[in-house]
Amino acid sequence: MTLNKKGKLRNRIMVLRTEKGWTQKELAEKVGVTRQTIISLERNKYSPSLVLAFELARVFGRDINDVFQYSISEEESDDI
Repeated sequence: MTLNKKGKLRNRIMVLRTEKGWTQKELAEKVGVTRQTIISLERNKYSPSLVLAFELARVFGRDINDVFQYSISEEESDDI
């Protein structure tokens, strides 16, 4: 298995936040980060720590896999 390949981490934070009717600021306050962090997460510009990922899943009442999806492209997955 080659570990130098990188996959992509995507999330559904914006969709889940909108379903709850929360602003970015409200979500940020619930999980103890800045609004800028939420913006970066929603734009997939920032990968959260594992603790933050679990906290986001907790406040949404979802399994972490419902909030975050990790994928490796077909050509990269050949080594796994």
